[in-house]
Amino acid sequence: MVHFSFLFVLLFYLPFLPSFGIITFLRMGNLISSSTGSLSSTACVQLVQEMVSQNCVVIFSKTTCPYCKMAKNVFNEIGANYKVIELDQHNDGKRLQEALAQMTGVRTVPRVFVNGSCIGGGSDTKQLHQQGKLLPLIERCSPCCITEGSGSGHFEPSK
Repeated sequence: MVHFSFLFVLLFYLPFLPSFGIITFLRMGNLISSSTGSLSSTACVQLVQEMVSQNCVVIFSKTTCPYCKMAKNVFNEIGANYKVIELDQHNDGKRLQEALAQMTGVRTVPRVFVNGSCIGGGSDTKQLHQQGKLLPLIERCSPCCITEGSGSGHFEPSK
């Protein structure tokens, strides 16, 4: 009964809580979802800025996008951890994509950020890697992003 009560309280009060900290992680992972997005444009920009500042590598992606898969594969190849925000599975995905367009000048996905800077999309990421320029950018974040062996490339919770 305690678990049910906690879940009820969490689901009831979730729309009224700020979208930061553990609540953001739960909503991003779709562990808790609502029927409509609730973040304002300003809150979406703040959320993007927070994700980018708290994680060495962040990929704003869509699950069906081949260029998004290309970018993720590059980071997997070099063994780098990264945080993925799948916009097509996020309650505020459309608004987050609009915030990304406002911040970067480009609406397409993926939008890949390394060390707080947007490095572009899938082709840009692959090209930087082929030129030997991507790994030095990531190594500036060490030790949080480089792992032994191949990269997991899966969801990294915010720190």
